[in-house]
Amino acid sequence: MRIVVVGAGEVGSTTAESLADEHEVVVVDRDPERVESITYDMDVLPIEGDASKMETLEEAGVGEADLLIASTDDDETNIIACGIAKVCGDVFTIARAKSPKYLRPWERGKRVFGVDFMVCTDLLAAKTIVGVTGLPTAQDVDTFADGLVQMTEFEIPEGSPVADLTVAEADRFDSLTFAGILRDDEVIIPRGDTVLRAGDDVVAIGSPESMREFSAAIAPEETGPSDIVIVGGGEIGYQTARLLEERGFSPRLIEQRDDRARTLAEELPKTTVLNGDATDQDLLSQENVGDADVLIAALGTDHENLLVTLLSGRLGVERAIAVVETVDFVDLFETVGVDVAVSPRTVTAEEITRFTRARRAENVAIIEGDQAEVLEFEVDADSVLLDRTIAEAAADFPESAVIGSIARNGEHITPRGDTVVREGDHVIVFADSEVLSELAGTM
Repeated sequence: MRIVVVGAGEVGSTTAESLADEHEVVVVDRDPERVESITYDMDVLPIEGDASKMETLEEAGVGEADLLIASTDDDETNIIACGIAKVCGDVFTIARAKSPKYLRPWERGKRVFGVDFMVCTDLLAAKTIVGVTGLPTAQDVDTFADGLVQMTEFEIPEGSPVADLTVAEADRFDSLTFAGILRDDEVIIPRGDTVLRAGDDVVAIGSPESMREFSAAIAPEETGPSDIVIVGGGEIGYQTARLLEERGFSPRLIEQRDDRARTLAEELPKTTVLNGDATDQDLLSQENVGDADVLIAALGTDHENLLVTLLSGRLGVERAIAVVETVDFVDLFETVGVDVAVSPRTVTAEEITRFTRARRAENVAIIEGDQAEVLEFEVDADSVLLDRTIAEAAADFPESAVIGSIARNGEHITPRGDTVVREGDHVIVFADSEVLSELAGTM
């Protein structure tokens, strides 16, 4: 497949790199330094130019392309590029939009602006934050089979009751499968005698109820949050508060700008909006932020978010989640004490990559920077699983893949060796990235 990626920033280059192994990728950017960088770093065709001009996209061969991904930091440029691509040929277009103001009209009339699929950076970041907020120790959350199945990546903390137990000893949940373990950059497919260690990232697949039960087992002293503080009333902070309200929470939100605070108070009826500077330790103390179960730092810059999380940690807040705009700072934030660092650019790149890969699957979740994936397949007449037990099909299934859940007629089934897979079943599979091509061939 020929793919044109517009924008060689963090989103575009991450997306291009993830697709280059299997596809012919062309990357367009107006910055000569970025173009020179990707020339040596990736197996792609780089083109320097303005993607809002038809001549540039024609040079990139967009008329013969199957897919155009517009991923610059400028929403208007992305939308214009998609519109031009539609004029040039029969190409499927994906546009990144930072602000939801373009997403709303697109959702009302699909394919307006010449965009077939739109990815909203701020909304994706907010959904990621909300997904991990309700589950102590959760690093990532994704849903499958219309919400019937959930994949959660948990970090096992020091002193956890499940640390040093075998998978067989820890598996006390009827509707949960331990699908994978990420340990020291290694992907482990767990067996019954595999020992869980503190610091492991465990990928569990099962019902949402089983995820909450396992979360409680990992850290029994931590309960679901009742007091959530959001710092920063920009688009990510606003969307996070709105989604939390939809889930029944009543968060507190601190916003420094007077007019923005008034607007938020009007639009968020279940949120207590506080007008003040959250980088002021006296304000944090005065508002008892240290008593919060979760603090979400969503200010405008990375250094402000880091400062707020460190100050709130000194005051005693139990869990800190921070928005990190610079992808390279994610590991740094988590090293110095931030429990979960959410990169809007990373989640956007993953969503775009997920969508392109989901053409061979119903849904895809990318784990830990492409180390592994969780994929949802609908079983058809050509699948090696059809009308066989999982044990029988194991010989034709990649060793570094495991079936985590099955959804059948609106019901969740926990797969066991004697479970027979039927046509129309939706199977959710965890797989090491190295066996994805092999896995796709069997499904």
